[in-house]
Amino acid sequence: MTNEPTPDLRIGVAESSTDRPDGIEPRAEFVSAYFHGTRANLTTGDLISRGYTSNYGRRREANFVYVTSNLGAAIWGAELAVGTDPGRIYVVEPTGELEDDPNVTDKKFPGNPTKSYRTREPVRVVGEVTGWRGHSAEELATMKAGLERLKEQGIEHIDD
Repeated sequence: MTNEPTPDLRIGVAESSTDRPDGIEPRAEFVSAYFHGTRANLTTGDLISRGYTSNYGRRREANFVYVTSNLGAAIWGAELAVGTDPGRIYVVEPTGELEDDPNVTDKKFPGNPTKSYRTREPVRVVGEVTGWRGHSAEELATMKAGLERLKEQGIEHIDD
């Protein structure tokens, strides 16, 4: 057994529909958790919306918000996001429909093994994952070098 830290998941839980900004009664069953990795400093209740400069690729205006049910994918998102602020992983709640993220589904992997999705609607921050462990400096350098090679070949790694 290793002594690796266990991520700490802080989630603001609404007690009733009057505690929620949308007034919807929370559902009793647990369906799925969605994560969003970034360098932005957000708080519970904030909305993450499309229309901002993307953290990836050519840094154009993002047409989608990307989320994942896979903590490992969210860690990559936090580590690869543009900027110098610390990477952060938020637990988010979609406000609209999700679709499979075509950047990592079918084109690269059959199905959706990374549990990655995108939406044109905002997602609401409901908590933050803290204490997560990022990749080693070597793994991060290898990933960044691979992305740089794709960029030099003119391959956009975000299909937006």
